[in-house]
Amino acid sequence: MNSPLTLPLSGQEHDLIEKLEVFKIEGRDKRGHKVLRIIGRFFPARLVSTEAFKKYLGEKIFANLGERPFSVVYVHTGVQRAENFPGISTLRSIYESIPTNIRNNLEAVYFVHPGLQARLFLATFGRLIFSGGWYWKLKYVNRVEFLWDHLRRNEIEIPEFVYEHDEELEYRPMMDYGLESDHPRVDGAPSADSPVPIYSLRCIA
Repeated sequence: MNSPLTLPLSGQEHDLIEKLEVFKIEGRDKRGHKVLRIIGRFFPARLVSTEAFKKYLGEKIFANLGERPFSVVYVHTGVQRAENFPGISTLRSIYESIPTNIRNNLEAVYFVHPGLQARLFLATFGRLIFSGGWYWKLKYVNRVEFLWDHLRRNEIEIPEFVYEHDEELEYRPMMDYGLESDHPRVDGAPSADSPVPIYSLRCIA
């Protein structure tokens, strides 16, 4: 029996991924290569099966990337483990389903708003999940403005909440280093000077 939080039909799963625009090919980088934009916050990890993601990528994304080099922009802003992080086994499964020609054509992955926990996670598990030199193609981008050093500015749509996070980082720069939580603070939550650790490998958000 399907969980009430799981869409039972692959067609519905496909439509959800399409509607959320988790994956979208748009724009070019400075070298003229296509760009695959991925918005982590839109990733419905608890609603869509791994097989549905793999099928969607194969039919809608990989088929349209063609045989030429391309870049990836992954926006990590606002990702929460309970909602958007699919897990190590799912990431590995999706990676292994990527055709060899697509893997070889990847030029760079621009990782926007990584945060300390994401960096720790990738430093620990990145080389286990990704092979073939993919890990070394990862480039961290702490601010959206630095993204335009590599991409054509007016050709890629970046959600407004990403720019808002940029502005917040200007006033709370320690968030870049994991010394201050980037999640909304609630009453009773530990502050930056609390003895309770504010980051761990339990979450990569």
